[in-house]
Amino acid sequence: MTFSEYEQLSFERRDNGVLLITLNRPEKYNAADERMHRELARVWTDVSSDPGTRVAVVTGAGKAFSAGGDLAMVERMTGDYDRVSHMLSEMSDLVYNMVSCEKPIVSAINGAAVGAGTVVALLADIAICATDARIGDGHVKLGVAAGDHAAIIWPLLAGMAKARYYLLTGEMLTGAEAERLGMVAKALPSEEVLDEALNVAQTLATGSQTAIRWTKRALNNWLKTAGPIFDQSAAYEMLTFMGPDVAEGTAALREKREPRFPSATEET
Repeated sequence: MTFSEYEQLSFERRDNGVLLITLNRPEKYNAADERMHRELARVWTDVSSDPGTRVAVVTGAGKAFSAGGDLAMVERMTGDYDRVSHMLSEMSDLVYNMVSCEKPIVSAINGAAVGAGTVVALLADIAICATDARIGDGHVKLGVAAGDHAAIIWPLLAGMAKARYYLLTGEMLTGAEAERLGMVAKALPSEEVLDEALNVAQTLATGSQTAIRWTKRALNNWLKTAGPIFDQSAAYEMLTFMGPDVAEGTAALREKREPRFPSATEET
């Protein structure tokens, strides 16, 4: 498999079946528009079936891992039932295709990881993060429910108290704090992140492939057990795209101001 049909992901084959995948929109801090989101949802089934790949390493081009969903894409989705319905299906594919990928996935979180970028960063089987990288799920700051990956993986990694805090407030955390909470395997200076991720990948690529893949499969049953939680959170996220708060959230981001959400100004 050549992966030549991908436009916003680049691929580099390394020794022993290690495949380096780079989110490649550096001019947009690797924010996911419709094309990248579609490619991120699909690539894990291609990795899983590719006979030349034993381990995938995923990172971001430039200074960021991924700035999340492209704001213009968010604006196109707002209030558009057909786009929202399509995204609900595609975001489910992204999560479940990562969980079900036969090959181990290592994330090299070289910079900011937000929203859709955090999906890939934290659902990887092993996450290596820059100590000063900023990680977060900014859905509530945008005026939509925390969907994507958040409800399925944050409580498992950080515990319910911390998951509630970060997902309800939308506050960001550093890579160093993410390591302290157990959300990533290692936090290192940014210049060491990719090399360490590739070193880990070589360890996995030269180990017993059946043992490693079946261990991954068994561990990911924890995530599959939480599948209904993810399905509900994804549906709630898409439902909030049909309401008024997300329009105010995107406008506030455009104008670099605090949002004034309609739901927070209504009388209760």
